[in-house]
Amino acid sequence: MKLLFAVLKDDDVDNVIQSLTKDDFRVTRVASTGGFFHKGSTTLLIGVDDDKVEAAIQVLRAKTTAEPNEQKRATVFVVPVSRFEQL
Repeated sequence: MKLLFAVLKDDDVDNVIQSLTKDDFRVTRVASTGGFFHKGSTTLLIGVDDDKVEAAIQVLRAKTTAEPNEQKRATVFVVPVSRFEQL
């Protein structure tokens, strides 16, 4: 299992969440600020099975494509999960 931390521009968040949940990914939204975009960002936490990582990243890529001459619109970290429990 992997945990994806996706830092997105606020403009993209609603479309990304709708697309991820449509494809049966579970998403937790966390408001955030910091150095990636310097303003208006949101961090998504997405827990996925190892074989679904690329599918989740493809959704993120499709819904956050930058226009020509525009900065990147997302930063994604993929972190291994050694233990996972739902209580």
